[in-house]
Amino acid sequence: MSPNLVLTNIKQVATLAGYSDSPKTGADMKELSIIEDGAIAISNGIITAVGTTKDVLSDIESDTFSQMDLPSMLVLPGFVDSHTHLLFAGSREQDFAMKLDGMSYMEILNAGGGILNTLRATRDASQMTLTGNAFGFAQRMIQEGTTAIEAKSGYGLDTKNEIKMLQAINDLRDMLPTEITSTFLGAHAVPPEYEGRTEDYVDVIVEEMIPAVARSGTAEFCDVFCEKGVFDVEQSRRILLKGKEHGMKLKVHADEIVQLGGAELAAEVGAVSADHLLMASDDGLEAMRKAGTIATLLPGTAFSLDTEYARAREMIEMELPVALATDFNPNCANESLFFTTALACYKMKMHPREVISALTINAAHAIDKADRLGSIEVGKRADIIILDCPNPEYLAYRFGMNLVHTVIVNGQVVHTRFGT
Repeated sequence: MSPNLVLTNIKQVATLAGYSDSPKTGADMKELSIIEDGAIAISNGIITAVGTTKDVLSDIESDTFSQMDLPSMLVLPGFVDSHTHLLFAGSREQDFAMKLDGMSYMEILNAGGGILNTLRATRDASQMTLTGNAFGFAQRMIQEGTTAIEAKSGYGLDTKNEIKMLQAINDLRDMLPTEITSTFLGAHAVPPEYEGRTEDYVDVIVEEMIPAVARSGTAEFCDVFCEKGVFDVEQSRRILLKGKEHGMKLKVHADEIVQLGGAELAAEVGAVSADHLLMASDDGLEAMRKAGTIATLLPGTAFSLDTEYARAREMIEMELPVALATDFNPNCANESLFFTTALACYKMKMHPREVISALTINAAHAIDKADRLGSIEVGKRADIIILDCPNPEYLAYRFGMNLVHTVIVNGQVVHTRFGT
């Protein structure tokens, strides 16, 4: 073995090994497969050895590698942020002020704020502007340990602007070292030109947008905001099945504000994940468990909406696979998975070790990339974060703090606390 980088004498390496084929559930979410005094060898961006420092060094046949000695550090797989609205223009601080005055999410939307506020700004923005904005957001996410990001469209809401957004997401792949997963979310809201004509807009999504997006090859997933006052279950089913017909994998914004049946729909259509789930029914969650659909929970959204949190404890106890993400968007300006960690522990009663599983291997499953992301195992991409942290419990104990010492993406150091 002739690596080009070796991390040695690591206090603890949480490998999350053994769950590339299926996500962690139940009690397994606390099992991080920790190696004490660990080492990781990396060659050309790929992990080539993991074990104790003594064992890994004994297998190395050359002395030309770089070495990082990390005796007081906790090393994890890079965080996977599996639900973001990374691309948009404008901001919504006025919406925030209305929220503080007591207006609900739907009231703000009906007043021309919310998604429609961002819609106007995004339609007016160039592709380059959208890419530039997203680049800045993503840089800060990387500094907080995120090494893979899912990014949605959904603020264009017509064919031209949705594809503009998806092309901007693709542009990010040439600018960032991180893995970028693209999702088409033309069914994010009903644009003002179709007010009162939701069925007509669904026709446009199904007959025009999805075929055009498929031809462009710019989206891996198709998503829909299945919610009262937005897209009902039947409309959502029609959109998702058309996306599936055109080769896209599926996600669902499900049961966020009211219990509509989005969780049941996600299970029915074979969605990779159903996200939010604040109001999901017991039957819906059970259907997801049987279907193997990941429950992606977004506590930052509940925080920003000042509403109930998803029932993470119950989901874990019923052995439904749980992932966590930021839901970074203009209404939930949370770029930090450390803040998400604090909310998950304090507000959803998740254990810090469960949170680590939810942010790494389970989140990788939520974007269908657990075969190469989400754990520290031989053959996987070397996306690794080094934390100034003695053990997993410390992540939540120092709530909201960025504990990142160094971020390695695809085998390259892309950020340290001393500079990039």
